Amino acid sequence: MSDPQRPRASLRTAVVWDVLEDALDRRVKATGKDSLDVLDTGGGTGNFAVPVARLGHRVTVVDPSPNALFALERRAAEAGVADRVQGVQGDVHGLFDVVERGGYDVVLCHGVLEYVDDPAEGVRNAVAALRPGGALSLLAAGLGGAVLARALAGHFTEARHALTDPTGRWGEGDPVPRRFTAEQLTEVVAAAGVEVGAVHGVRVFADLVPGVLVDTEPGALDALLRLEAAAAELPAFHAVATQLHVLGEKRG
Repeated sequence: MSDPQRPRASLRTAVVWDVLEDALDRRVKATGKDSLDVLDTGGGTGNFAVPVARLGHRVTVVDPSPNALFALERRAAEAGVADRVQGVQGDVHGLFDVVERGGYDVVLCHGVLEYVDDPAEGVRNAVAALRPGGALSLLAAGLGGAVLARALAGHFTEARHALTDPTGRWGEGDPVPRRFTAEQLTEVVAAAGVEVGAVHGVRVFADLVPGVLVDTEPGALDALLRLEAAAAELPAFHAVATQLHVLGEKRG
């Protein structure tokens, strides 16, 4: 199945989608079930939930925003998967007020840890929602990408501030409350009982390339997507990625 967000937005989702689709296939083979139970914490309007449901899986989206859940419902209906997508208002800290503990084959935790008070607790809850052997897909903002972007924009003091700030913020105007290194994410995931399988750098180049080049140069988007895919698994590029994706399996 091709990336669900083409063309332009695929730069933000292509690497993660490819990894996630492979992980879903592996869980199908491992469990012997045609349809998996998938939990998407902070899943918002369904950027991943709806494409996952289109593959035939049952997806529960937990999100604190009623507006996002309304948009999710509409999007799922338009995609013909309303019967396989359920939206529930809540958040990762109060997760088991609204969903079953240990009830899911795959849990997505994308763009959540940046905004919660206790990232470690958020990861522990996400993992506790998994069945033994279940897959965790974690996506969070990368520190290095923000430092590089600020420096290339000429904001050198802000770039240096992000390097030394405990939460990885470049200043008071920074819209992202928290950023992570690959080491920080793998440590918190391992501590929660997950065997880390792979780490990918996401948007290594995409946020640094002028948008006009990608939009107007023939073949540039596809070439950039291939470059992103080639660099994603190389540890040398994790340090400069805008986002970091960690895929792991809950220990039995």
